Amino acid sequence: MTASITSRPGESSGNRSAIWTLIITGLALFMTSLDNLVVGVALPSIRADLGGTIESLEWTVNAYTLAFAVLLITGAALGDRFGRRRMFAIGVGLFTAASAASALAPTLDALVAARALQGAGAAIVVPLTLTLVSGAFPAEKRGAALGIWGGISGLGVALGPLFGGAVVEGISWHWIFWLNVPVGLALIPLALRRLPESTGPDKALDLPGLGLVGTGLFGLTFGIIRGESLGWTSTTVLASLVTGALLIGAFIVWELRAREPMLPMRFFRSRGFSATNGLSFAMFFGTFGAIFLLSQFFQVAQGLGPLDAGIRTLPWTLMPMFVAPLAGFLSDRIGTRPLIFTGLVLQAGGLAWITAISSPVTAFGDFVTPFMMAGTGMALVFPTAAATVVASVREEETGKASGATNAIREIGGVMGVAVLSSIFAANGGFTSPQAFTDGVVAAMPVAVAVLAVGAVLALLIPGKDAVGDDAAKTDRDAARTGEPRPSLRPEPQLLAASKS
Repeated sequence: MTASITSRPGESSGNRSAIWTLIITGLALFMTSLDNLVVGVALPSIRADLGGTIESLEWTVNAYTLAFAVLLITGAALGDRFGRRRMFAIGVGLFTAASAASALAPTLDALVAARALQGAGAAIVVPLTLTLVSGAFPAEKRGAALGIWGGISGLGVALGPLFGGAVVEGISWHWIFWLNVPVGLALIPLALRRLPESTGPDKALDLPGLGLVGTGLFGLTFGIIRGESLGWTSTTVLASLVTGALLIGAFIVWELRAREPMLPMRFFRSRGFSATNGLSFAMFFGTFGAIFLLSQFFQVAQGLGPLDAGIRTLPWTLMPMFVAPLAGFLSDRIGTRPLIFTGLVLQAGGLAWITAISSPVTAFGDFVTPFMMAGTGMALVFPTAAATVVASVREEETGKASGATNAIREIGGVMGVAVLSSIFAANGGFTSPQAFTDGVVAAMPVAVAVLAVGAVLALLIPGKDAVGDDAAKTDRDAARTGEPRPSLRPEPQLLAASKS
């Protein structure tokens, strides 16, 4: 996806515009990344205040993640069609309004609805931050700018549990949402004034595809979450699961025939693309499912406050900030396959270790090493999986491929939370520290097994010298099926910017 940014006279003016773009998009990205994990440590407080069961609490996480995953590709398409600056401001506005609604929610149902709107706003904002930053910097500076962009996203994820714990303990859970409001209100006028407007070459919106995949994923998720309480053979659960599966199948058929699909199915003919998306799904399934339970474990099973619980997750969530740059450096020399395989093995091993030692009286020091293993594993997979996907498709299609990968891994997170929570509910509960621990210990082996499957899939990624062959194969497939090749001609605004 090529950013078309109107040039400004003078190099210093262009530099100022680029810096403003990085600041504004960085603040928006940090705010939305933070909300991925900030709610985890607040769940016990939300439950104490609003009541509800484990499946009700699941939806406060899954409503955000599911809306974010389903609408992620569409967010970029809306920017291409209606203007990236305009849609960025609208996305920030929606996220801000939904944050205020979350803070004011009188019931869990109202909170879930507001969280879904937050996810929709984030789905518009996040892909546009990448496009805006890419277009604001010349090629020789773009790598450094995108490195900062990635670091900001990682910082938001790392600080989510700590920030959430500090706010919940120091003020109340409502303020994890209220604090977004002044930031969002400041960003909207800044964006409209300081960001250059741009559009992209892809103007079409695949609304039938979006409707099919959105309702299909909702059906599958709803069926999994309700399965434990209603029974897996109940009419509601079976109808939901079957309908969801049929709609996903219909989505695949539609995408195979659509003139301008949101997810070209020929991408999956690439071994690197298919394997990387499979392992990304597995990693988010295991990681986010585990985080959902473990972020509550220190409070419910060990009786700690939200801040202490958030601090105890830092050996896990901070590791990507230190290891991810090293992983990117090494991948240029040895390829991505060994790093991704090692990362998934470390994650599976770390979570297996945590499962073996978890009890209401386990000392925090015993968790540090397995937490660091799991965090290091995450850091080895994040940047290298993205690089593998980009190398598997044509250069002009990297935006669509990256959006698809982000959506697939977020869906993995939704399914991980739903499945592990169902296993938790069948084997434990909130009635006592030991009951909560029993539920966690029963659910975690599933996360370990799924991560192990991801490690096997990593072995299917082409080696360093063969990665480029995947992109060539997708190109040949497109030519064979008659699919039009996107134009490689730079847009006039980009040409003007490159000459100034």
